[in-house]
Parts: sequence; C-alpha cells; structure tokens
Amino acid sequence: MFTIEHDFDATIVTLVDEPSSHRFEDVTIHAFEDCVTVAQADERDIVRTVTLSLSQLRDLAAALDLPEGSYRLNRRKG
Repeated sequence: MFTIEHDFDATIVTLVDEPSSHRFEDVTIHAFEDCVTVAQADERDIVRTVTLSLSQLRDLAAALDLPEGSYRLNRRKG
C-alpha cells in the first residue's frame, strides 16, 4: 500500500509494508525539484535519510531493468 501527497515544494510518497511477522517501518520519499530523499525509522525510532540526486535516481530507475554489469548512461545536455 502507498499514499501520495502534494506539498508546497515536494511530492511525498509513503510506502506502507503489508502486515507480516517481520513488518518493516514505513518508507517516506520526498521528491523535490533537485533531489529525492528516502527516509525510514530504525529499530530505535531514529529516522535515517538518504538523499539521491536526480541523476542517481535516473540511474536507479534504469538499473531495475538491466542485467548484472557496470553501466554509464548517456546524458543529453539541454
């Protein structure tokens, strides 16, 4: 399950783990104009955040559909 909210400066997606014996905390993704943050609380309720540049996010999206290997995506300027 997930939710989507549109805030003033970001789109916020929350991924809710389905109930199970080893359920993980919700993951919150903030999509800003220049980066994306991914946050999740750990077992001590400390929120850990990772920030991805838009270039890293494009690489991640491409990597999900590629076989094992090392890649460099062509970037168009303009």
